Amino acid sequence: MKCRVCGSTLRASITDLPFKVSDRTIVILKDLPVEQCDACSEYLIADAVFAKAEALLSGVDASVELEIIPFAA
Repeated sequence: MKCRVCGSTLRASITDLPFKVSDRTIVILKDLPVEQCDACSEYLIADAVFAKAEALLSGVDASVELEIIPFAA
């Protein structure tokens, strides 16, 4: 697959990504599987992975400022 930003190749990768779920709450999902660009580090998240990430994020306590959640595929 080609990067939509720079046209380089996307490769399967595991990374940690932050998500802002409220005005003061950030959640870091650890070990998230993505397709990441070799050149510019742009990434894509597959629909099935994103659906699971959304489910994890919907259960976060919005009164917490920072939470780290392991993503188990």
